[in-house]
Amino acid sequence: MSNEAAAGNTTSTLGNLALGLTLLAFGIGSTGVVDHVGAADAGGLATWVGGVALFLVGLLALRAGNTGEGTAFSALGAFWFTWGTAVGAHASAEAAGLFLLLWALLALTLTVAAGGSGLFGQGVYGLLFVALLLLGIGAFADNAGLGKAGGWVAAVAGLAAWYGATAAVAGWPTSLARGSRAAAAS
Repeated sequence: MSNEAAAGNTTSTLGNLALGLTLLAFGIGSTGVVDHVGAADAGGLATWVGGVALFLVGLLALRAGNTGEGTAFSALGAFWFTWGTAVGAHASAEAAGLFLLLWALLALTLTVAAGGSGLFGQGVYGLLFVALLLLGIGAFADNAGLGKAGGWVAAVAGLAAWYGATAAVAGWPTSLARGSRAAAAS
């Protein structure tokens, strides 16, 4: 996403903020880095901020004619709402792994579709894909190390999405201009 597009697009800003905060809470919880805090503790945030708010932002983007962000945010809202409301459910590790891997396919689709939004836009979805892939495989293999690695990747994706939203509001850059790099090299 370019600075110009991000600064004037409130659905992008709000969507990235909701996605970033949810991913950050989920990711940190999945790493186990904070005592007595797990991914399930992000269930309320995932349901209401990542689920309901992100889904509504997606619908607003679709209504404004932005099919890319509308699809991404409403689909991710459905993911987070489903995950957030099912946190207490007793599902097998295989069912959880399948759920995460299926949603990793969505993240892969969003990564490919975000090609026109630049490296930053693709990066958030790409990191989400890697996180869900690691978490899904970790659940299937009953491998806590893969789950923690997926949590760290999710936290980094959350920070990137949060930065994108904050940058849009504060007017910070979201990409390096080619001219700036060439001038800096001289």
